[in-house]
Parts: sequence; structure tokens; C-alpha cells
Amino acid sequence: MRSTTVDLGRLVSFLEEDAPFGDITSEAVVPAEVVLAAAVRTRERCVIAGLEEGVALFRHLGVEAEATVEDGAEVDPGTTVMTVSGPARAVLLGERTVLNIIGRMSGIATATRAAVRAVEAADPHLKVASTRKTAPGLRALDKKAAVLGGAEAHRLSLSDMVLIKDNHLGLVGFEEAVRRARAYTLYHKVEIEVETAEDAVVAAKAGADLILLDNMDPAAVAGAIKALQAAGLRDRVLVEVSGGITPETAPDYGGTGADLVSMGALTHTVRNVDVGLDIV
Repeated sequence: MRSTTVDLGRLVSFLEEDAPFGDITSEAVVPAEVVLAAAVRTRERCVIAGLEEGVALFRHLGVEAEATVEDGAEVDPGTTVMTVSGPARAVLLGERTVLNIIGRMSGIATATRAAVRAVEAADPHLKVASTRKTAPGLRALDKKAAVLGGAEAHRLSLSDMVLIKDNHLGLVGFEEAVRRARAYTLYHKVEIEVETAEDAVVAAKAGADLILLDNMDPAAVAGAIKALQAAGLRDRVLVEVSGGITPETAPDYGGTGADLVSMGALTHTVRNVDVGLDIV
């Protein structure tokens, strides 16, 4: 998967969304010469994320900013995770955008870390991955946060890997889909989504590199993997499970023989971590 580093231009666009014509409150109330020092602090225990982006935004505004811990660290309530100093107007202009980024990314990283640990406890072989079910415009931030939480990134976009899903297979069959995919690109893995053990075997025989078992309960997943083993195909493919799986139910897939469990819930159902900026 390509890098999840977020370019400065994208971050600045978030500022422009929040203050398209400036921060009229601070410009009206705060004298231009006033400077301040402040600290970004957590209000709850979390896996912190988004500090790199927050520092970059503040520095873009001419504010001195330094992260005091690393992204991906587990921190307690009241921890200072960033210090800032500079023109008060600039700090206040960037405050909400920076806190929104840190809060959302930390929420994703925290939930992901908990899910990864629960799955590892059930089955050290089974890996956790995020999906493309992210907020539009926030894909790179959401994916990076999940990686900081310990998940595999999976696809960042449709351009990263061939994933043949049910709607594709409604137009062409397994063998034809794989043949066309191989002819189109030699450098990308080919994954096929299936919903039965029988189709898993057909997809593996067709030459898929990965099999995505979609909307199958743990017993059905175990059965599909046994079918692949019986056909002598298990070692030729990686097996991913997905579809309606949550951090609470993901550990149930431990011991099924699957390699990867992917969850849209890591990024489409987000509870922001509470962080604040305190003047010091």
C-alpha cells in the first residue's frame, strides 16, 4: 500500500474550510501583537495520533509547535502531547482544526489498538486490517490512524490492488475476471470476494492470490478453509474475512485458520478522543 503521509496542501485545505475569510472573532477581539504559549492535553486515556499533522498545521501558521510524545504512544488523561507558542490569533485560528484531527485520529488509533490486542489474544496468527470505509477526504488520516493503532493498512484506494467483488462477478465469471486482471497488471495482487466454501475453492483454482470470505460466520469460515485444504489450495492463497465484523466480534474468528480480519467499523464508526488546548 502507498504511504499514508498527508501532504501539507490537504491539511491547509482543512484550515480554509474552517476559516475561509479568516477568524473574524480573534481578529476583532485579540490585538495583533498578543502572543501566547499553550499546551495540547488529553482528557482521557488513549493512543495518541495526529500530532505530526497538528504540528505541521501550526508551523504553517507561523506558530512554534513541538510534539512531546510520539504518535502511536499510549497516554494518560492530562498528558501534554504538544506545546505551542506564537501569535495568539494564529494559535486560535488553528486550534479547532488541529484538535479535530488529533481527536479523530486518536479515536481510531485507540479503538484499533484495543481490537488488535483482543484478536491477538484469541489468535496470534490473525491480523487486523482497516478498509476503505472512511470519511470522504479523510482517507489518508483515517488509514494512518489505524496503522498507528496496529492494524494493517490494506488498500488505500482502488488503485492499490485488484479486488474482484460480487458486482464484478455479476458481469464476468471467476476465471475470466482473474484472466483479465492478470492481463491488465502484472504487479498487483488479485483478491476475490466469495460467500461460500465452494466459491472459495473456485476462486483459488482460478488463480487468486487472496480470498475474501464475506459475511460468513466463524464456523462457515473454518469450513471454507478446510475446503481449501482438502483441495490442496490453502497454501496458495491468503484468506481474509470481512463483512459486518466489529472489534467485539473479531476475536471470534481466531482459530478459524484465517490470515486477516478487516473491519470497516474501525474508521466508519469513530468516537473522537477528547483533547483540548490550554493556555499556560
